[in-house]
Amino acid sequence: METTLRGVGVSHGVAIGEVRHMGTAVLEPPAKQITADEAEREQGRARQAVSAVAADLIARGQLAGGEAQHVLEAQAMIAEDPELMADVDRRIAVGSTAERGVYDAFAAYRDLLAGAGEYMAGRVADLDDVRNRIVARLLGVPMPGVPDSDEPYVLIARDLAPADTALLDPTLVLGFVTEEGGPTSHSAILARALGVPAIVALPGAGEIAEGTLIAVDGSTGDLFVEPTAEKRAELEAAAAERRAALAASSGPGATSDGHKVPLLANVGGPADVPAAVEAGAEGVGLFRTEFLFLDDSKKAPSEEKQIESYRKVLEAFPEGRVVVRVLDAGADKPLDFLTPADEPNPALGVRGLRSLLDHPDVLRTQLTALAKAAEGLPVYLEVMAPMVADRIDAKAFADACREAGLKAKFGAMVEIPSAALRARSILQEVEFLSLGTNDLAQYAFAADRQVGAVSRLQDPWQPALLDLIAMSADAARAEGKSCGVCGEAASDPLLACVLTGLGVTSLSMGAASIPYVRATLAKYTLAQCERAAAAARAADSAEEARVAAQAVLSGE
Repeated sequence: METTLRGVGVSHGVAIGEVRHMGTAVLEPPAKQITADEAEREQGRARQAVSAVAADLIARGQLAGGEAQHVLEAQAMIAEDPELMADVDRRIAVGSTAERGVYDAFAAYRDLLAGAGEYMAGRVADLDDVRNRIVARLLGVPMPGVPDSDEPYVLIARDLAPADTALLDPTLVLGFVTEEGGPTSHSAILARALGVPAIVALPGAGEIAEGTLIAVDGSTGDLFVEPTAEKRAELEAAAAERRAALAASSGPGATSDGHKVPLLANVGGPADVPAAVEAGAEGVGLFRTEFLFLDDSKKAPSEEKQIESYRKVLEAFPEGRVVVRVLDAGADKPLDFLTPADEPNPALGVRGLRSLLDHPDVLRTQLTALAKAAEGLPVYLEVMAPMVADRIDAKAFADACREAGLKAKFGAMVEIPSAALRARSILQEVEFLSLGTNDLAQYAFAADRQVGAVSRLQDPWQPALLDLIAMSADAARAEGKSCGVCGEAASDPLLACVLTGLGVTSLSMGAASIPYVRATLAKYTLAQCERAAAAARAADSAEEARVAAQAVLSGE
């Protein structure tokens, strides 16, 4: 009998197929004691296993490319963390085997992360995956992962580590469902990059029996267990209609009555540019420069290396708009040379612009590199600061840009509720705003963006979040300046219409989402978008807001 479950849809499309489950977790190694004479040998085994796992993660990243490569390289850094390895060595020196020393050292670090709140707790899944890979190698057992299958299937897992998600074969994995995770988790971001329909934060999905036929709607978050023939036909027809609309859609983003809404791409570096160009991106709305810095946590990349990377992206969009976010370090992206190591709650501490203002040489080098990279190019360069809290922050950033001789527009990200509340004040110092809806929701609702248990509060349809977006857009309109959205909210086609109705002037998203948003925007007038936005803001929950907006746009 058909039953319906609902999670959080994070990647558009429909997948219909039989269930395959992820392999089981690595068993806990036995607490076997070794003699003092065996310690050096066991320490060597541990180091070899760590090096092999780090090399494998880097190789997987190079195969995957793009944003997945940056994520996997960050995991490799976790594997070879000197403090973790020192703890492993200490445990082996007092009698643990290599595998037990690794297991216990990672468990201790895991507890620290889990208790750190906000971003850091969200990295537990990544840490567990690294531990499992090292222990499996030491035990000589197969690493749990994506199941072998000759037939296409829908994958169900408790959670998916980046190393597994990055190399999913879309010809075999029709879609995936996870019990944990959130709309901004690594798995969700990589699913969108792959174009694989996906649902996260769906408790109980793991209880669906192997081989059961299910249908996954990655747009709505609905999962249908043993769907009827009628339901399958309905979903397939909707998917076919979507594909036809995508094929017919091209050109700049705009509503049906010609109101322009530039559709831009979120990129992490040059490797992400080809997909953005192919999708018809009108420029870059978020260039995440921190991935360049994560290659070496000990020191910042040289000015020359930065210039080379920035110029490759700028050259790809002649006469287009490229919005660069300066280094956003801290919280889940710690850098030894920049961020404090002992903060009790890193997401609420010295991160983003705060770190850069504490290290003006790092900011100056990056701004100088951007200025030199843009020399002689017809690109419209815009540079923005992350984690701007007030006008004082905005002025400090604008002053730094001017001192570096940067010929570009200076902007501020709105990720902290105070920035939305005082947007007009901030706009006295900068020329544009860009809404990072992922962090704005996290801070507005005190809900960790990586924790599935609070995913309803991370839903970008939350009316309170829409209110903060509207405040920012109204302030920008009053000052005659622009206000874009570069958070994951922009990738939802229906929500893109609502954001347009709220007064947002541009939308930036993963390249795979651009055709969906373009096609949906083109179906409605600006007035319809405005009515849908008003209906969504009048609701009392995210679900009610979504339904209300859909009803307006459907003419109900």
